[in-house]
Amino acid sequence: MQTSLNAYISFTGNAREAITFYQTVFGGTVTIHTFQEYGAAQDPADAEKVMHGMLAGDNGISFMAADTPNGMEHSTGSRISMCLDGNDEATLSDYFEKLADGGTVTVPLEKAQWGDTFGMLIDKFGITWMVNIRGSAA
Repeated sequence: MQTSLNAYISFTGNAREAITFYQTVFGGTVTIHTFQEYGAAQDPADAEKVMHGMLAGDNGISFMAADTPNGMEHSTGSRISMCLDGNDEATLSDYFEKLADGGTVTVPLEKAQWGDTFGMLIDKFGITWMVNIRGSAA
């Protein structure tokens, strides 16, 4: 039996927009289910919010997302960082550039002390991303 670990990111009403954006970065297929679809909208304002969204991206990348319903506490981005790691320099550099669009680069993608190329950014949804390109020449 195989086990996988997926990040699950919480948003405050823009999960659909975020996961659709991430699909433009990573490719793949998005599935979205609303609170209304599952009969779980206790507040009518939550009906069309995302209760469960998943990106099954290309290259084995997958993660999930949901909107935090009204009345539930939400803490933006400070407890999680998404990390992309691999040796495909062109693909990972492209992901970095696309994720940075509308966001803030906090560490430019450049040669790090440990020999890899590394960069960090906060995307336009407040999610922190780390990109590590192993053994790259940059």
